[in-house]
Amino acid sequence: MTSPAHILVVIGSPIADSLNHALAAAYVDAARTDGAEIRVVDLSRDSVPQHPVVRGELRMPRTSEDVPLPDEAVTYVAGVEWADHLVFFFPQWWGTYPAAMKAYIDRVFLSGFAFRYRERGSLWDKLLTGRTARIVMTMDSPRAWNAWMYRDAAIRTLRTATLEYCGVRVRGVTRLAAVRHSSATTRETWLSRMATFGAKDARGVTALVRDTLVPA
Repeated sequence: MTSPAHILVVIGSPIADSLNHALAAAYVDAARTDGAEIRVVDLSRDSVPQHPVVRGELRMPRTSEDVPLPDEAVTYVAGVEWADHLVFFFPQWWGTYPAAMKAYIDRVFLSGFAFRYRERGSLWDKLLTGRTARIVMTMDSPRAWNAWMYRDAAIRTLRTATLEYCGVRVRGVTRLAAVRHSSATTRETWLSRMATFGAKDARGVTALVRDTLVPA
């Protein structure tokens, strides 16, 4: 018998009850209906980690003398460790994602947990290999402006410089534009699409993924 998918949903908007929250809710409801186990990090309600102030806060503690993780970081790291599949919902602000989501990434995707440098050379170990991810970004700017002026910076940094760097395979990227001028009908279409993604991910992430995880 196949174990249920473990899906961690991160809502990167610090503004409660936003469009991103509605999109995430549609995804979560459909994924749960199809049997997935879901955990949600909502950065409009859950604690936003304080940004690192010393170098030691950028890595997992190795000894009792290392800088300990704050309580919220311990919880957030455990959520990623538990998950087979990560889903990020966030608005594009100033060409990238909100500071609250950047703070979450800085305190969770740590050296010794998400990746590990090798003693020699420039190579590293990807400690989150076996996990998958989906990215959903809303934006007021047109798609062409995001592509040509911003160079798709938010997606490129999250997908390439963070997730894939740590071994997470991104299964899908969705850019919803332009929110400011969208109609009610368009938003309903977006919500329906998120529900489709939730059901698809719940069925597509299996226990086989957990069996291939590289220990942190």
